[in-house]
Amino acid sequence: MSDAVSRPRPPAWQRFVESRNGLGFLFMLPAAVFLLCFLTYPLGLGIWLGFTDTTIGQTGEWIGLENYIWLSDDPVFWLAVFNTVFYTVVASAIKFALGLWLALILNERLPFKSLIRAIVLLPWVVPTVLSAIAFWWIYDAQFSIISYVLMQLGWISQPINFLGDPWNARWSVIAANIWRGIPFVAISLLAGLQTIPASLNEAAAIDGATSWQRFSKITLPLLTPIIAVVMTFSVLFTFTDFQLIWVLTRGGPVNATHLMATLSYQRAITGGSLGEGAAISVAMIPFLLAAILFSFFGLQRRKWQQGSD
Repeated sequence: MSDAVSRPRPPAWQRFVESRNGLGFLFMLPAAVFLLCFLTYPLGLGIWLGFTDTTIGQTGEWIGLENYIWLSDDPVFWLAVFNTVFYTVVASAIKFALGLWLALILNERLPFKSLIRAIVLLPWVVPTVLSAIAFWWIYDAQFSIISYVLMQLGWISQPINFLGDPWNARWSVIAANIWRGIPFVAISLLAGLQTIPASLNEAAAIDGATSWQRFSKITLPLLTPIIAVVMTFSVLFTFTDFQLIWVLTRGGPVNATHLMATLSYQRAITGGSLGEGAAISVAMIPFLLAAILFSFFGLQRRKWQQGSD
């Protein structure tokens, strides 16, 4: 008995490793190192470059806020900001509406449901560059299948200049992004719909609730946390879109489809001004943080719904 009382206490590091929190920390350590090397370091380097006049092949000097001051007077930069916000808001809203509608349909008892779901996923599975090349042919000024069909129907007299007119180009790239993004939204919301107990809707139907009342009072509130997370990722993917725009238009015509991501690449890589390009990328961070906060509050609401503190 006295030996047990006099046994020395294990060192603090040993107690930590043997505890539940310590074990969790050890499991998370490899992922943390990976994120530190491949995410934190590039982010920090990009922020530092934004305060320098670094160019490709030449180490720059610290110039403070000069890149940001110059960008504040750059009309092309502000056009890219407008294009990015417009592109993100319109594309994300339409993807949500169509994705939710498609998820509700796929949640019903349909024949060949598994096959239909696999087909719906195809636009998301196809590589972005391959999709962009396909849309580039669809939007071709001379050989567009859309223009051909409309001309055969007699609705137009000449081919539509999809990618040569500024507003036509904006709507064209938005349509391509919607086509690619709907499957992600639809399948994710479908997974959320299948977590809602069917008994709730059945009980509401017995009480005389209409389809709209069941959707607005039961389905939508219970789906809101999933919507918050799905739309956060959708906004992030859309806001940072690069491949689709670069392959289709490279920011043209006359910078009408330049997003902040494509403008940053053009200024930093093809233009050689790494500092200016990094400053444009850093200017994207407040928008991305806003999307993350949107997701955070959505998750907080879920905790409240589940009765957590």
